[in-house]
Amino acid sequence: MDSVTREMEEKGKMARAARKKLAFFPTQSKNEALLNVAEALITREDEVLAANATDYKKASSSGMNEAMLDRLILSPERIQSIARDVRAVAALPDPVGEIFDMRTMPNGLLLGKKRVPLGVVGAIYESRPDVTIAISSLCLKSGNAVILRGGKEAINSCTALARIAMEATQEAGVPQGAIQFVASPGRALVNHMLKMKETINLMIPRGGADLIRLVSENATMPVITGGVGVCHIYIDREANLDSAVAIAYNAKVQRPTVCNAMDCLLVHSQIAGEYLPSIATEWSNAGVEMHCDERAMDILKPFNFANAVRATKEDWGKEFLSLTAAIKVVDSLDEALEHIDKYGSGHSEAIVSEDYSATMRFLNEADAACVYANASTRFTDGAQFGLGAEIGISTQKFHARGPMGLKELTSYKWIIFGSGQVRP
Repeated sequence: MDSVTREMEEKGKMARAARKKLAFFPTQSKNEALLNVAEALITREDEVLAANATDYKKASSSGMNEAMLDRLILSPERIQSIARDVRAVAALPDPVGEIFDMRTMPNGLLLGKKRVPLGVVGAIYESRPDVTIAISSLCLKSGNAVILRGGKEAINSCTALARIAMEATQEAGVPQGAIQFVASPGRALVNHMLKMKETINLMIPRGGADLIRLVSENATMPVITGGVGVCHIYIDREANLDSAVAIAYNAKVQRPTVCNAMDCLLVHSQIAGEYLPSIATEWSNAGVEMHCDERAMDILKPFNFANAVRATKEDWGKEFLSLTAAIKVVDSLDEALEHIDKYGSGHSEAIVSEDYSATMRFLNEADAACVYANASTRFTDGAQFGLGAEIGISTQKFHARGPMGLKELTSYKWIIFGSGQVRP
């Protein structure tokens, strides 16, 4: 057995032992551990920022793109936000042990379901050091052990955050091995981790399309995939145009480097002549590059927007992760839905409309984890949905969809109460 195999097998053994205790760990103790983590993040802020500065300097000099750098960098404000999310998780109801769907059968059996942890969760992620704390917090509160493997570009930041999480939770009596971090960046270690189906019950990749593909194609355990967001906003002919400008601006500009930022704006032809110059003016002031189809270009051409260019076929279905947006003029809701069906990634889609029938059709027919009416796609986030944080955003349909919080990290078992019944 080589050193890579020994390291992963040992971590797996510790995680399996810890998950048995975590499944019955008192809620009060879990909450105390989480509050310890939040406090430690603040008191040890300098330690985290120093580690992050090392990662950022190296990543920046290596030519990492702006989207990845934005996800990598930490600040006192971002650390405060991470700590708030941890406290929010602590304040949420504990899902473990919840009994639901109880009913009495004709033969007198009383049966229902009891919520239980999944067991051991594996997480492989890139560039986002905050994921270390988000996943650890959610796994702890939901009674799961976790094995974390961060990307090499954020290795110092993730190591510092994982150390804080492990030390702070153990002070509250959390079993050793409940939170584990794989510090080695080697690919061989990842490959072995993906084969540990006897130890890891669920694998969650957080990162780009290449990482998600690697994990989903090679993992021997169930995988939750998502994170790639090609998000559309459709401006209907019955839209409130002021609201439509504000929503499209927020969805593109507020934080363009994340998966729930808007990538493609679809505008009904009947209002395109009035609407497009308004949103283009706002976007232009913010530095958004607009990739316009022929009809959108014809509308905007007289205004001489320097940042308006003709779209190519590669612009449809592209996650830009930058201040870039594709614009297409459509003649109907049907055409908008067809475009989304062809090019969407199943993440987040939105309609802006005052027409109830059009709105409800869009909510019914747009096939995505999160479908909005008259709101920005930027709300697709565990904290914004009241989940405290998220372990990921699933764009598949089994077993979870959209932002995954505490309940999505549990399963259930049937519990049956009898009084001597036997099957005839």
